[in-house]
Amino acid sequence: MRDSATALHEDFLSRVQKNDLPERRHHLSLADADLTGPQLIHIFESQLISRLLDLHARRLRARGESFYTIGSSGHEGNAAVAAALKVTDPAFLHYRSGAFFTQRARSLAGETPVWDMVSSFCASSDDPISGGRHKVLGSLSLNIPPQTSTIASHLPKAVGAALSIPLAKRLREEDPSVEIQQRTHPDSIVFCNFGDASANHATAQSAFNLSSWCAYQGLDLPLIWMCEDNGIGISVQTPTGWIENSFKHRPGLHYLACDGLDILDSYRVARQAQSIARQQKPVFIHMKTVRLMGHAGADAEIAYLTPAQIQANHDADPILQSARIMTDLGLMTTEQIADLYQSIDTQIGSIAEQVIQKPRLSCAQDVMRSLVPKVNHEMPLLSGLTTEKRLAVFKAEKRALSTAQPLGKMINFTLAELMAEQKNIVVFGEDVAKKGGVYYVTSRLQEKFGSNRVHNSLLDETSILGSAIGLAQNGFLPIPEIQFLAYVHNAEDQIRGEAATLSFFSDQQYQNPMVIRIAGLAYQKGFGGHFHNDNSFAVFRDIPGVVIACPSNGQDAVALLRSCVELARREGRVVIFIEPIALYMTRDLHESGDELWTGLYPAQHEAMKVGELGIYGEGRDLSIITYGNGYYLSRQAEKILQENYGLNIKVIDLRWLAPLNEAAILEAIKHSQHVLIVDECRRTGSISEALMTLIAESDIPLHCLPSRFARMTAEDSFIPLGAAANYVLPSKDSIIERALELTGVKAWKNAQ
Repeated sequence: MRDSATALHEDFLSRVQKNDLPERRHHLSLADADLTGPQLIHIFESQLISRLLDLHARRLRARGESFYTIGSSGHEGNAAVAAALKVTDPAFLHYRSGAFFTQRARSLAGETPVWDMVSSFCASSDDPISGGRHKVLGSLSLNIPPQTSTIASHLPKAVGAALSIPLAKRLREEDPSVEIQQRTHPDSIVFCNFGDASANHATAQSAFNLSSWCAYQGLDLPLIWMCEDNGIGISVQTPTGWIENSFKHRPGLHYLACDGLDILDSYRVARQAQSIARQQKPVFIHMKTVRLMGHAGADAEIAYLTPAQIQANHDADPILQSARIMTDLGLMTTEQIADLYQSIDTQIGSIAEQVIQKPRLSCAQDVMRSLVPKVNHEMPLLSGLTTEKRLAVFKAEKRALSTAQPLGKMINFTLAELMAEQKNIVVFGEDVAKKGGVYYVTSRLQEKFGSNRVHNSLLDETSILGSAIGLAQNGFLPIPEIQFLAYVHNAEDQIRGEAATLSFFSDQQYQNPMVIRIAGLAYQKGFGGHFHNDNSFAVFRDIPGVVIACPSNGQDAVALLRSCVELARREGRVVIFIEPIALYMTRDLHESGDELWTGLYPAQHEAMKVGELGIYGEGRDLSIITYGNGYYLSRQAEKILQENYGLNIKVIDLRWLAPLNEAAILEAIKHSQHVLIVDECRRTGSISEALMTLIAESDIPLHCLPSRFARMTAEDSFIPLGAAANYVLPSKDSIIERALELTGVKAWKNAQ
């Protein structure tokens, strides 16, 4: 029995050679589509190349030379869409876009789409986009950011990229000196396609809602959505009429429909769509397609489709329809089409034999080269503002600058100065604009820098983070705010599956530098539950390449935030900046009015190296490793332990929670007799586990090792309301108690 790929291949050749081509679905002329004959032939060739690439991917897979693939067969109509757009228009592509990629590549001199795609199929390290890390459609020169097996996670960042183009124009109009290094031209539009099943995903709905919300308010948004509707998602049928009725009347979206099986209709509607989009309005193209060869890999359609349904799909083959159009318009004969098809088949086969001889990734270092941060440990962080400009930025806070301030205000001042220095920084999130955020950390920023650079977002974390990714890919340095730590779970895949993977799958050719500010951690009085008082950031810790920083006090926050922005700006990193809510307005450390947890905003900013620890005390008796609220509580405990019990204690503030500076941590505790890890997050999945493992597995000489080391954490519990929170969180008193137990002082005292 023939497999589906072989059946399609043989049936196409047979029907062309017999001139047994289907009736035309439409009777459009070249003039109707505003195409010339040579242009149409060029698009048709791209369709044939894409089809045969699918065939060869399966042949190579059968030989063990290729890997998991999702084919584009049946979706070759998107080649016409590629022809209707400009190479300078960023394209966020669905995985069935081989024909789009091929057509765009063939329109640019020097591109080698067949070689590139076969290299991707075979995971060759010569693959120009991913370097052998994944089968992706992507190219820097073609303005196609790489996507892996996207369901809908690429849609929100497409909106952000579309917003970035008119935003840059508005900023330049406000200030001609503004320089934003964009990948796009000022008249570019953003294209994003996806499948009918993917359109139902919550992430997709978030993106559609954001685009409609923007357009409804009259915001410029040069964006084309295209749903390639093949009527099925893996094995689940899409209800007839679902896509049309779901999108035809959405506010702010201009709905167009085309037949993706007809090359002329696809090009005609795509031209119409791009014309509307260049007027800064979002468009939705509903393209009818058909899926051939199953969903992916070894998927067997016969398990869920009848033979009659499979045959009906084969009869609707778009390249058969294109062949009929070619002959009807007198552009090619059936003999010429068959010869062209067989010639392309031979050419791809020859290239494939060359590609499989090429090297593949051979060690962990090569795999991770595009992932591991290229950290610059000597980043200068001095303010770039003149005295005059600095005074202008802080004219409303002149008095506050000369008095000691807590953490929240210091972050506010740092954001203001960074925005004054770097004109491509944008701040956005829920309530961050006029109100200045729930905790007023962004207060007066919109007043200082305007609504283009500081604005409120939708009440939707997916939109916030997705927009940030798109803006970051196109020249901006976004600093989005997530209002509470637990809110990020609504949209964590935008960090995990999109922001963090872009550099990895593009061999560092694409990056989305950003600093995501998140108000979080525990100890808020009057708050409970798992949303407003959440003490877990484990969701970030296992994401490769992501940097996590957490200040415990205002003076550290100034240098730490600046370092994070520099990491994003210079290294293209995705940085999570966790701000302990309970410490935002904390002023006193030991007693009321001591003001020991405040500081003066520095006139010149000292550098903080990546991984640099904050160390208080000498710590021969005990070293406490901690961060955030834990550092604050440990400093309180240290005073009592030293004054009442004579213990010599060192308190270590990690500051950088990922990657951990393991060498510096081990060096800091090397000569301590005991080590206590104080972790305000839950026992399971907290950073304390990594720290315990680090010490246990270290190669510190035995005579330098602490005699005992232990950890204390929050309980594996959500945080209750009010005073009951004290039962599940570390406290000053519990730290003292545990330190006395660990050092043996408690046992000694009890023995007296």
